[in-house]
Amino acid sequence: MKSLFRMMTAVAAASVGLAVFAADAVFTALPMCGKINGVAQIRMPGSEKWEQLRENKFYPLGSSYRTVGADSSLEVYFGEKSVVTASGDSLFNIEKREIGEKTRSLTLQSGTIDLNLPRNLPEGLFTLTARGFTVKNPAGESRYVCTKTGDGDMTLARCVTGTMALSGMHFNIPAMRAADELKIRTSHDLLYTGLNCTSGDFPIILEQGMVAEIKNFDTGEVGSVAKTLEWKMSPNCAVRIHRSVPSVGERMSVAVMTFDAAGELSNFRSFSEGRREVNSGELVVKQTSSKEADLDKKAAEVTEVAADVEEGPANEDSEKKSDEDSKEESDGDSGSEE
Repeated sequence: MKSLFRMMTAVAAASVGLAVFAADAVFTALPMCGKINGVAQIRMPGSEKWEQLRENKFYPLGSSYRTVGADSSLEVYFGEKSVVTASGDSLFNIEKREIGEKTRSLTLQSGTIDLNLPRNLPEGLFTLTARGFTVKNPAGESRYVCTKTGDGDMTLARCVTGTMALSGMHFNIPAMRAADELKIRTSHDLLYTGLNCTSGDFPIILEQGMVAEIKNFDTGEVGSVAKTLEWKMSPNCAVRIHRSVPSVGERMSVAVMTFDAAGELSNFRSFSEGRREVNSGELVVKQTSSKEADLDKKAAEVTEVAADVEEGPANEDSEKKSDEDSKEESDGDSGSEE
């Protein structure tokens, strides 16, 4: 396929009179349609008509692609070592770029997308966007499965090999690595985001609407930096973000909650955007989980048993001493009678 790609690139460059693949570029100027199975169609910029795709043909940036049917699949090459594979009933857009622009961006609307990009892909060159989040620097292999729900989208993002970063409103995941997997549920109005870890371990940084003052002791200057909540995502851990816009005013209110693997609430932060001076961070004291309560109960039982054991000998000594005192009193009474 690589030799075919080079040949098609040369043919395209000769036919249109431009360098389809610059020497210092990672991506070709135009994406090329690779192998097709089943039904695969394209809607080019400015057109409302879906047309059948043709293998080994270059298409303009800004086009929409779709595959129809469970057995359908499509490969789109951004470069010799950069390929996007869509399968099943899938729909995605390749964002338009100016001539000479080195970056590429893909928007997933629905279905399944597999990315295979160079492991040494420079930062900032490729992004994938879906409802509620954006994937940056997806180097290596990754998979995204977007399913439409009654009130929004459910997307499964999995880093197969390499690394990638993922972020959205009020949350940021600096790095996901091989086998890390996350479910992202987003409502149609973007006022709700649910994050569930299904595989791997990785940190997530959550906004809490507060700032901390930092003083530079060399210059004496005092600055501020946003305070965030870092939470470790592991299997069955979750984050819930609820947003609302009040009927009066424009400042969005945000509630951020984290849950451990047992489903127990661990953190609850609530804040208003743009009001860092009045936000107070954690509003609800962490409640004792059922697991911790069981441990406390067992500890109390052990303490009670230990106390009973300690009191046993003391009681016996007390009873023995009481018997001896009674005997001495009895002997004393007998002596006095004589």
